[in-house]
Amino acid sequence: MDDLTLALALWQDPEVTRFISGPLSADAVRDRLVREMESMAAYGVQYWPIFLRATDEHAGCAGLRPYKLKDRIYELGFHLRPAYWGKGLASEAARAVIAYAFETLRVSALFAGHHPANQVSRHVLEKLGFRFTHEEIYPPTGLLHPSYLLARPASS
Repeated sequence: MDDLTLALALWQDPEVTRFISGPLSADAVRDRLVREMESMAAYGVQYWPIFLRATDEHAGCAGLRPYKLKDRIYELGFHLRPAYWGKGLASEAARAVIAYAFETLRVSALFAGHHPANQVSRHVLEKLGFRFTHEEIYPPTGLLHPSYLLARPASS
């Protein structure tokens, strides 16, 4: 709960949350943070905060959550504060999370999706090697979101 202030600044920002159902209330942010801690305790994954090394500024978060555990597939996600958009931080953070997923957790694949209007996220996922597989309903928005998989590299 030490990260509550950071989580509030991130998930109450209308720009950060416009593609994931809009700003969260303080109670919803608290609930989300509790779910992240529960996921860490149960599965060893969560959305971890991202800080800039040079200044220690909080830039956002990136991480994993269980998706299809029986198939050893986890979901990758990232949320950045607007001041840090367009600087390559999403790709950098996602690469670190991907390495952790494949090298440490030994997952078989990673899933990711994005709001249909969020072309920046689409570009980041494709640049990271994710391949479009289908569309699926994302309950918070009620929309069909483009969905992607990144298979475990053969050498991992």
